[in-house]
Amino acid sequence: MADHGEVQYATADGNDIPAHEAGYGQFIQVTFIGTVMVINILIGLAIGGVLGHWLPAALILLGAVIAAGINAWTGSRIVSLAMVAISALTLLFNAYA
Repeated sequence: MADHGEVQYATADGNDIPAHEAGYGQFIQVTFIGTVMVINILIGLAIGGVLGHWLPAALILLGAVIAAGINAWTGSRIVSLAMVAISALTLLFNAYA
């Protein structure tokens, strides 16, 4: 049987918790940006494909890409959330137009 000695996780060389937490934060940010981007694309395609209003759909798709770029650059989430709200309102207004 193997000898089970003392666990030395806290004292192990190369144990860089701040780097792991920073990497996890970046993963969460990229996941958020990707998810919101997909939501905006789906709303844009619903406006264009289902309702037939391709100009607002193109503007939403372009705005989604710009919002994702701003969020990736700044690390903020406000712009993408605002873009989802704009996309949803555009869908609502075009559905009843």
